[in-house]
Amino acid sequence: MKAEVAAYIAQFADQLDENGHRLVVRNGYHAERDVLTAAGADNGLSAASITRLTSQWQDEAEAFAARDLSGTDYVYLWVDGIHTKVRLEQEKLCLLVMIGVRADGRKELVALADGYRESTESWADLLRGCRRRSMIAPVLAVGDGALGFWKALRDVFPETREQRCWFHKSANVLAALPKSAHPGAIAAMKDIYMAEDIDRARPPAKAFEIDYGAKYPKAVAKITGDLDVLLEFFEYPAEHWIHLRTTDPIESTFASVRLRMKVTKGPGSRAAGIAMAYKLIEAAQSRWRAVNAPHLVALVRNGAVFHKGELVERPTCPSTEKEAA
Repeated sequence: MKAEVAAYIAQFADQLDENGHRLVVRNGYHAERDVLTAAGADNGLSAASITRLTSQWQDEAEAFAARDLSGTDYVYLWVDGIHTKVRLEQEKLCLLVMIGVRADGRKELVALADGYRESTESWADLLRGCRRRSMIAPVLAVGDGALGFWKALRDVFPETREQRCWFHKSANVLAALPKSAHPGAIAAMKDIYMAEDIDRARPPAKAFEIDYGAKYPKAVAKITGDLDVLLEFFEYPAEHWIHLRTTDPIESTFASVRLRMKVTKGPGSRAAGIAMAYKLIEAAQSRWRAVNAPHLVALVRNGAVFHKGELVERPTCPSTEKEAA
């Protein structure tokens, strides 16, 4: 932390007031506190050790971001933009996160990058970088409808299908409704995404429009305007629906990342923030469970057809799975 502060102050060494005094200086010291590591408090880590570890983690995060992707096939992809405070900067760090499902059903961090407010160009840069490193188009991507991601995806991987996150969509709908209408709206939306199949999901979607359309057209438009991409998950194995309705793999993972960053008062720089998030996700990744019915993921990649969640047509060609075990 001392090194981070020193580096931050050095950035503004040439900024002086009318009396020649530096505008950015250190303003004293806080009381010393224990350094928190993954194992808990550690009084033995020196400032030099922490600086060395931070530098090492940054190098590891950069190596991860540059790795070859030709040997891994990501069939499903969850995406989101996660905002977190940086101690020594005014603007928050926006982490662009992609977690994928490999052809064998295992979940894995695909990419983690600093983006500008989840902009289309930031997402496009990330996706183009993945494509340059030989990543092939996922079958399905799941994310929040407000992301600049979707325009970028259509440009870089136009063949990838789209699924909007029901968690984010529900929050957006509720924000357009009075609190008194929330219980009924929550139940009505659940009737849509928890339907037995896509045919049974459309009637409750129509009922939602009838019940709320007259008074709250903006709330209803959030559902009806995106209905096809809200129901896309029904086109895949029923065992996978619970995974594909939301971006929960990212939300649940970053709950622990946010907690750790809160304990450490946030990273001191954007690079340190990416490195910290990367190491925390790397540690959590070893505990991630595979998706339900993992053997069906390869069938999805190879073009198997599912109707109402059941396999009705197997792919006619042998598996083209590129992934090494």
